[in-house]
Amino acid sequence: MEEKIKELQKQIEEYQIDGKEALENFRIQFLGSKNVLKMLFSEIKSVPNEQRKAIGQSINALKNAAQNKFDQYSNDANKEEETNVSIDLTLPGDAFKLGSRHPISIVNESIINIFSNIGFTVSEGPEVEDDWHNFTGLNLPDEHPARDMQDTFFIEKNPDWLLRTHTSSVQMRVMESNELPIRTITPGRVYRNEAISARAHCFFHQLEGLYIDESVSFADLKQTLLYFAQEFFGEHAKIRLRPSYFPFTEPSAELDVSCTLCSGKGCKVCKHTGWLEIGGCGMVDPNVLKNAGIDPTKYTGFAFGFGIDRIAMLKYQINDLRLLSENDIRFLDQFKATW
Repeated sequence: MEEKIKELQKQIEEYQIDGKEALENFRIQFLGSKNVLKMLFSEIKSVPNEQRKAIGQSINALKNAAQNKFDQYSNDANKEEETNVSIDLTLPGDAFKLGSRHPISIVNESIINIFSNIGFTVSEGPEVEDDWHNFTGLNLPDEHPARDMQDTFFIEKNPDWLLRTHTSSVQMRVMESNELPIRTITPGRVYRNEAISARAHCFFHQLEGLYIDESVSFADLKQTLLYFAQEFFGEHAKIRLRPSYFPFTEPSAELDVSCTLCSGKGCKVCKHTGWLEIGGCGMVDPNVLKNAGIDPTKYTGFAFGFGIDRIAMLKYQINDLRLLSENDIRFLDQFKATW
C-alpha cells in the first residue's frame, strides 16, 4: 500500500499540465468520481488495524496535493484568458441614458415663469408648521368648522405643530415680515390625512398667489387669472368664477378653466360641462390682514391657489394621481420631450 501511495504521489508531482485538455484529464484521473485515490480508500480494509490511521492520512494528503495542483493551474488558466481578451479602444462607448423632468416640476416651473413675467416673486416656507400660521392667523380659530374640512397630520408630541395643509401658511409669514406692497407666489408640497386613490393622496402640490396693495379689487384678480389661463392653456382659454367659501378670503370663488380637450364643447374629462375646476380664489379677508398687522382700511388684496398635480393631470391627460409619486421609469420616460 505504501508503495502505491508513493507512486501516485510521484505521478501527481510530475504530471504535465500544458492546456485545458490536460487539466481536465488530471481532474478526472485524480479528483473525478472514479479517481484512483478512491481505489486506495477501498483497500484500507485489508491493512492491519495499527497502520490504518497512518495510511488514511497519507491518502488524504495525496488528495489535498491533487486538489491544490488543480486549483493552481485552473487559476493560472483563467488569468491567462483574462489577459488575452482583446479590446478595441476605437469603438464608441455606451451612451448614458438621459433622464427626464417630472411632470410636476415641469408644470410648477411653467406657472412660476408666467407669474414672474407680471412681477410676482417666489416665497417658500417650512412644511412643518405651527397652528397660528396654518389655521388661526388665517381666520380659522380653534372651534372653526372649516378645520374639519382638512384632515390634518398633527405632530404627536406637540399638537400645536403639524404638517401644513396648504401653502397659505407661507403667505401669512410673508404678510407678517415683508413690506407692502406684496406680490408673491408660494409653491410647495402640502399634506392631508386622506385615503390614497386615483383622485386623492396624502400629499400633493399647491401654488398660491397673494397681492396686497392699496385699491386692489376683484377685477384685478379676475384679470390676473385670465392672463394665467391664456398663457398656460392657450390664447383661446376662458375662465369662470363660481361663488364659494374659504375662511381666509371674502368674497371667495372657485376657478374653472374651459376644457382644453374639447374646446368647451363637453367631453368625458370635463363631465360634458365644458369646464374644469383648477383652484380657488378671493379677496383677502380683513381679519387675516389684521392678524398679519396690516391695516384693512388702507390695504386690500387678493389670493388664489392651484393644485399643481391637478393641472399636470389635465395638461398631460393622466388618469391616476398615484402615477405622479410612484417613480415608475416607464411613466417618466414619456416627458423627455417636454424639457
